[in-house]
Amino acid sequence: MRKYYLVLSVILVLFACEKSEPTAQQIIDKAIAKAGGDKYESAEISFNFRKGAYKSSRKNGKFKLERFFPDSTGATNHDVVTNDGFTRYNNEQEVNLSDSLKNIYKNSVNSVHYFVQLPYGLNDAAVNKELIGKDTIHGKEYYEIKVSFDAEGGGVDHEDLYMYWINTQTFTVDYLAYSFEVNDGGIRFRKAYNPRTIQGIRFVDYENYKTDDLSTPLKELDDLYEAKQLELLSKIENRDIKVSLK
Repeated sequence: MRKYYLVLSVILVLFACEKSEPTAQQIIDKAIAKAGGDKYESAEISFNFRKGAYKSSRKNGKFKLERFFPDSTGATNHDVVTNDGFTRYNNEQEVNLSDSLKNIYKNSVNSVHYFVQLPYGLNDAAVNKELIGKDTIHGKEYYEIKVSFDAEGGGVDHEDLYMYWINTQTFTVDYLAYSFEVNDGGIRFRKAYNPRTIQGIRFVDYENYKTDDLSTPLKELDDLYEAKQLELLSKIENRDIKVSLK
């Protein structure tokens, strides 16, 4: 009888372990693996967004993020962000800028590349992740992951908060939301659509929604979306995506 209870106890413990929820870190790791994993680390990615052309490359921990766009005279601005900082060129001549302008332009370039390559980047050292719980959107179950940033290494917008809805079955990031402080603040909710995989890396476009009630908790935005109480602000479409793996 004692042996029977011992075996039963072991089975129950194993069953409990099997049913335990993954941590926020484990969920993010799996989401990154599903979206491209190690391929990001050696990928050269180019795409067009609005009036700009963008390009990123990574190798051995070094990165280079670029943006090309015409100015009002028809000359080409070329913005470059690397591990060492930000530089702007105009017709390939370096432009002298104040530190404040450098930070603004650097953040703008970073932001576009960040959203295009999500969920890559969510394992950066300054990122803090917390599993809030699970919820359903249109009948599908999602992990809700809250993301905040350390002041050191978190960039000029380190006070921004994010929420990611990651499908519990496919581990894709199907929805996200964020609050920001610049320009008097705001809240956005994005729905991913048009998923496609290029050279093993997954890309999406977004429907971009807003609410004017800045007191709204991010975790409630999925319910407001389902209730059609968010305003469609724009569509975020990335065109002509090309990937080269080194």
